[in-house]
Amino acid sequence: MIHKVLILSLGIYSLTSCTSQKNVNVYGKEVELIDLSEGQQKILKEYPLQIKFNRIVEESRCPKGVDCIWAGVAVAEIEITEKGAKPIILNLATTDMQTRGYQKSTNLNGYTIALQDITPYPTAERGAQDLKGDYKIVITVQKK
Repeated sequence: MIHKVLILSLGIYSLTSCTSQKNVNVYGKEVELIDLSEGQQKILKEYPLQIKFNRIVEESRCPKGVDCIWAGVAVAEIEITEKGAKPIILNLATTDMQTRGYQKSTNLNGYTIALQDITPYPTAERGAQDLKGDYKIVITVQKK
C-alpha cells in the first residue's frame, strides 16, 4: 500500500513540476521564469512578448574537472519580439562584467529580462563544440 501511495505521489509531483513557464514572486513583484532549449521560442502567457533562444555566442566557462585561471563566461543570444514590433537581439551573460561588455540582465520597453542559468556546464570530456544544440537557458521576465 505504501508503495502505491509513494508511486502516485511521485507521479503527481513530476507532472506538476514539469512546466516550462512559472510565475514566482520576488520582492512582491511577479516574475516569469522561462526555460528554453537552443532554437526554441515561446509566447509568454503574462506579457505580450515572444522570446527565442537562438544560440550560445560565447562559451569560455572553465570546464568541470579542469584548473583554470579565469572562471569564464557563457553568453546566450536571445531574440525578443514585442507584439507588433520588430525583433530585438539581446546577448545575456552568466556574469556581469561591464568592462568586457557582459551583462546578466537588461531593461527593454518596461521589462527586465535576466539570464538565470545556462546548462549543461562544459566538462573536460564535453566542450562547447560537443554541447552545441544541447544548451538550455532559464531567464526571468519582470514588468517594471
